[in-house]
This record gives sequence, structure tokens and C-alpha cells, in this order.
Amino acid sequence: MITKKLWFSVALSTLLLTSCAKQATATGGASEVLYPEDVTKPKLSQYELNVISEKIYQNETSGNPKNLMFWSKNETFPSIGIGHFIWYPAGQAKVFDETFPAMIDYYIANKVEIPTWLKNARKTGAPWRDRATFERSRNDPQFQQLKVLLLNTKALQTEFFFDRLTASIPEIVQNVAPEYRKHIVNNYNALAATKGGWYPLIDYINFKGKGIKASERYNNQGWGLLQVLQNMRPVQAGAGALAEFSRSAKQILERRVRNSPPAKNESRWMRGWTNRVNGYATPIL
Repeated sequence: MITKKLWFSVALSTLLLTSCAKQATATGGASEVLYPEDVTKPKLSQYELNVISEKIYQNETSGNPKNLMFWSKNETFPSIGIGHFIWYPAGQAKVFDETFPAMIDYYIANKVEIPTWLKNARKTGAPWRDRATFERSRNDPQFQQLKVLLLNTKALQTEFFFDRLTASIPEIVQNVAPEYRKHIVNNYNALAATKGGWYPLIDYINFKGKGIKASERYNNQGWGLLQVLQNMRPVQAGAGALAEFSRSAKQILERRVRNSPPAKNESRWMRGWTNRVNGYATPIL
């Protein structure tokens, strides 16, 4: 588990680095914000990884292995794994963050044995050109190989989500005006120091993204982790942080639905989204 003292160090370093990065950009220097070498990145225990991975698996698949690989009628890409990573076929416009190629790289970096075709596909795109092809392929050897891999690596997929979360915070902070940065980091820090607080942070960034892409906004209002943290009232670590994150997430998703094009009928998803974010208020660990 991560101590409050360590997280204060991480948050403070993030703020300082963000400020420095902004100044460096103005003078032509590097703009990338990273954790400094002398600050230890947080880690989850195997128990935490297992519990969180099972919860996300239930959220995204209802516990049905068939739903580990899914292509919605409303989307131009399949969703892969316990967190429904986005994986675009070749030639598709990448409106949302594409995450599955990075997960393939993560498998390779963690020395997980994966099929050669999957290694190659991480650069060429999903091997199904459309939803109809995807559905016809369900019994094909490649399809089944990937499903088994996903079933056997749920904890590692969650570790990937967690690494993505911690790497995203400096980027998120850099994408808001300076006067909002401390508020966002403090709220993030409060969740991180709360028992059970990692789950809502990990699940939400996987569920609705970082909130920094212009293409992931309606009426210039996003619905990612950035917006949820910014919309929260100031909180301290504890049960109140979970409740406030849950409240804020629901409010941000309701705003998304109000702003969405009527033809998309996004209100049909709100009941499921509400059930999901209501669960953030109750610690699962």
C-alpha cells in the first residue's frame, strides 16, 4: 500500500514538474512531464490487482468470457479484454484513445508468450475489417487464442491500467489552467490515500478516458478523469473522497448525455453508467 507521505511527495513533484514543463515549453525546451527518478512510483499488491481486475471484468463483461471480445453495433472498432481496450482496424479514424496496441507491447515487456500474429497485428491494426467479419471469426484459432490469453492475464491487464493511470496524471494536470492544478492533484491524492480508492480511479480512466482529447468532447465539454477530478469538491482521504468521486462522475456523465447529439440516444446508457459509478462510493478492498 502507498503511504500518505509518499503520495504527498508524488503530488508535489507532479505540480512542480508541470510548472517547469510549461516554462520550458515557452522557452523552446522539453514539454514532457514525468515522475522524477528519485520518486518511487506507486505499486499495487497482487491481492489488490486480483480484486480490482475481477471487479472490472464483471463491469465490462458481466462475467461472461464471450464478452471479453466485443464489437458494438454502434462502433467502428472492437473492444478487447477486461477493460474493453479499443483496437481500430487498419484505415479507421482514431477518434478515441486506442489502447490495445499498447497492451500488446505490455505483454511483450512483461515476457508473456503471445502468438506471432498478435505481435505483428499491434502495428497493422485489428485483424477484422468490420463487425460482420469479427462475429464470423469467433471460432477461428486466432480469435480463440486471444480470448484465452485475455482470460489468463486479467491481473496483468489491471496492472497496465494502473500504470496508465499514474503516467496520465502529469499529462492531465498539464492540460488545465494553472489555477486548477492543485485542486485536481489534491483530489487525486485523496483517492489514492483512501482504502479502496484505486479502484474508481483505475476503472474510470479505463471506462471514459483521460478527458484531454478534443475529439472526446461535446460542446467543448469532456467526460474523462480530468473533468471528474476537477468537478469534485475539495476532499480529504477517507470515505468522503469515494462518495464525492462517485457523485462527480455521475454528474459529468449526465452532462455528457445532455450535450450529446440526439441521434445517438446516449440516454439509453445512463442507467448502466449510473450503477457503475454509484459503486465507486463503496470500497471493494
